[in-house]
Amino acid sequence: MTGIGKLSGKQNLVLTIRDSDVMAAVLREALAQATPEERPGLERAAALIAVTATDTDSRLRARWVRDRLAATGFTGDVGSVAAVKALRQAEPRLSLVAAVELQKAAVAHP
Repeated sequence: MTGIGKLSGKQNLVLTIRDSDVMAAVLREALAQATPEERPGLERAAALIAVTATDTDSRLRARWVRDRLAATGFTGDVGSVAAVKALRQAEPRLSLVAAVELQKAAVAHP
């Protein structure tokens, strides 16, 4: 997920990028050429992609926020001001508005 908008400064718009269809196609091709030893791992990867491909944009944003907060070591309440601060420290180009909108998604999808 990456912010877009102005080329510099804080970002108010967050774009959700979905490439699960591309990854699924790559895995189908790999499965077609896989050895018996490789098949279980590739089949598991294909199943995971199939599950996440149905997630809404809001759920993807929520997962991204939680991943970013975890990467910073944040363990507090996702709905707190401290969470917004940690998210903006992890992603300095996020505006306060964008960080709060992302936080709302994380709170809505625990």
